[in-house]
Amino acid sequence: MRIDKWLWAARFFKTRTLASDELIKGRVHVNETTAKPSKEIKPGDVVQMRQGHQLKTVVVLGLSNMRGPASTAQGLYQETPESIELRAKNAREHALTKDPASSIQQGRPTKRQRRDLDGVQHDWDERWSASIDSR
Repeated sequence: MRIDKWLWAARFFKTRTLASDELIKGRVHVNETTAKPSKEIKPGDVVQMRQGHQLKTVVVLGLSNMRGPASTAQGLYQETPESIELRAKNAREHALTKDPASSIQQGRPTKRQRRDLDGVQHDWDERWSASIDSR
């Protein structure tokens, strides 16, 4: 069975086109080698892919040409214990890191606040004028 069809049937990607695009970009590996969309897979193969920011490693348990319900799709593969542990570790680290946007307390400064921050003092009475009367 083709890897792009299997990834679609196992519900890793919403469409077969998305699965093919990821394969063409080299983001999916089968048995530690970069796979093309036409790569044939069989039960026992190890597939490594990135979903969002998470790296998943799964072992192929079954093949299916049809996209079925999620419960059936989950029976087509088994995630490795190392992959589960790595995802849990990344989730803990993500929960402990502080979001940079949360340090902003008041939002963007207004024009007046920006001038005050820059320390620029304008003397508006002595500004330059292009009129003829100012000679």
